[in-house]
Amino acid sequence: MICTTLARLCFCLAILGVVRQLRGDEAAKPSAGTCLVYVGTYTGEKSQGIYAYRLDLASGKCKPLGLVAEVKSPSFLAVHPNRRFLYSINEINDFDGKPTGGVSAFAIDSTTGMLKFLNHQSSKGAGPCHLVVDKSGQTVLVANYGGGSVAALPIAADGSLSPAVSAIQHKGSSVNPARQKEPHAHSINVDPGNRFAVAADLGLDKLLVYRFDSITSKLSANDPPWAVVKPGSGPRHFAFHPSGKFGYVINEILCTVTAFSYDGQRGQLIERQTIATLPTGVQLKPEYSTAEVQVHPSGKFVYGSNRGHDSITVFAVDDSDGTLRYVENKSTQGKTPRGFGIDPSGQLLLAGNQDSHTVVVFRIDPQTGRLTPTGQTLEVGSPVCVKFVMP
Repeated sequence: MICTTLARLCFCLAILGVVRQLRGDEAAKPSAGTCLVYVGTYTGEKSQGIYAYRLDLASGKCKPLGLVAEVKSPSFLAVHPNRRFLYSINEINDFDGKPTGGVSAFAIDSTTGMLKFLNHQSSKGAGPCHLVVDKSGQTVLVANYGGGSVAALPIAADGSLSPAVSAIQHKGSSVNPARQKEPHAHSINVDPGNRFAVAADLGLDKLLVYRFDSITSKLSANDPPWAVVKPGSGPRHFAFHPSGKFGYVINEILCTVTAFSYDGQRGQLIERQTIATLPTGVQLKPEYSTAEVQVHPSGKFVYGSNRGHDSITVFAVDDSDGTLRYVENKSTQGKTPRGFGIDPSGQLLLAGNQDSHTVVVFRIDPQTGRLTPTGQTLEVGSPVCVKFVMP
């Protein structure tokens, strides 16, 4: 009798263990209403590369998946349109013994979130700081801050990168001798029609416009060749409105956002407004600067990050002309919000505080655009860029 009872007990415990194991396996897999979040960082004492999370869109809670790719200073990331590949810059000045940075390619395991390294190529300029994948998924375009240049690298069928087929050196300077003695390409974005690329150059106070051939991956000068902002502004990052009719550049030095109308047939940007990212009454200080700008998926709001002031600025968009109306500045609950991401469903904003080593999750009010902290704070070393991969 005792032996029979013990045997039954052991059998039940074994079944329970299997159930628990299955539950654990299921917890690691994607479920409805979740997406992957990848965080690009500066590597050092607190970071070794790219980190990932499983984000529950309803609750705003993130399940840490840990270090998913060990790579040097993958400070900015871009996701392929097919969601199978991810690309990072390597923000360095020495790649394979040459004075240039790098671009790395990875395959995404959608179940575990892990990244498999495919290959890397030269960015064709020192200190790359930004990259995008074009809408056809055939090209990575990269901006080199230190080198003051842009480049285009073809993508192979397996997601790996080929050497650059276009590398264009910017020339010139602007009025701020400390920051603008030479060109500093700070971002590059492809327009909604996938016909033109806009490169914001902090050193030139210009948004240079290039014709883009998605078949050959080549860039060439456009006519008109650029749009200008107020001298000394320092244009940094740029974002197109979902309608394709407007564009917004955030100006690092003067802490402003400039709104443009956009002619997608000519690749022409026409300035409509420049507005401060700091609240009324707050004076610009030397330690203040802006970083990221993004348009909400609905097109109703624009968000910008302020370093030093350590806040996200929220603007409402006038859908008739694309101009902006100030809504609020929201503390990011940390230091130096360099980058942030808005999930594709438009429910959540994740702000990366580079110098306090945190990513803070905010919920977005769909009517006003205002931000409310969810109470979820992620610990990650020197976060710079936040990107989402939907199922």
